[in-house]
Amino acid sequence: MGRARPPDAVVEQRRQDVLRQVIEHGEVRITDLAGHFGVSLMTMHRDLDSLVDRRLVRKLRGRVTAYPSLTLETATRFRVGLQVAEKEALAEAAAAEVEPGMTLLVDDSSTVFPLARRIAEVAALRVVTNSLTVAQILAGAGHEVGLLGGRYRAEFDSCTGPEVLKALDGLHADVSFVSAAAVTEGQLFHPVRDYAEIKQRIVGRAERTVLLVDHSKFGKSAPFAHGDVGGYDLVFTDAAAPPAELDAIRGLGTEVRVVPVPEPDRGSDALS
Repeated sequence: MGRARPPDAVVEQRRQDVLRQVIEHGEVRITDLAGHFGVSLMTMHRDLDSLVDRRLVRKLRGRVTAYPSLTLETATRFRVGLQVAEKEALAEAAAAEVEPGMTLLVDDSSTVFPLARRIAEVAALRVVTNSLTVAQILAGAGHEVGLLGGRYRAEFDSCTGPEVLKALDGLHADVSFVSAAAVTEGQLFHPVRDYAEIKQRIVGRAERTVLLVDHSKFGKSAPFAHGDVGGYDLVFTDAAAPPAELDAIRGLGTEVRVVPVPEPDRGSDALS
């Protein structure tokens, strides 16, 4: 009988760490990766095959490389695999803010993808978004969707540019849902200027503005600021968020709701 398989969350975290190594070094020998992470060559090939399937890396003869344009900050394919349990828990809590017939404004953050899937069951929504992923989820469920068009950016599967900003100026929604790449002492940051501008422009475009941010985003920064959480009515986060960061948010007058995250499935007896 083989040893117990690690939890899915542990396997996925290792794969994310493998991707990080490949991006940082450009090209890495597969045997070196197996040694670095202390796993068998067979296990490392399985990890890399998972990343290949997501078009995050390319396997060559005994080596692996990342796609030339790939960065950890911008790859949607990478981001959707991060903090999955936390994002699902935040989505479940935030979905209670949505009622039938509402007009919603939703940004392109991977954190809101689970929310889009949950609110798809709410009747007669009107949704405006710059995210093709969000648009497809909700339009596929029969909702009226307005897509904010502009320059399409494949790495985010969404649109940016002056067309998006201009369209946002003429909108008014019941609730807007946004996430942030980094939060430090209530200040919000993003690694790409165009997206920082969109997130900042969304603030004030709805009766109620909601921020969803898991614990991994706190205490970090990025090149482009987009305001602070004082512009938001409500922040959803999980219990692992640093207490000092939550105090900073409350100090800006914004309500914080801390959401419990279920324990991950412990997996089966199969080898990793």
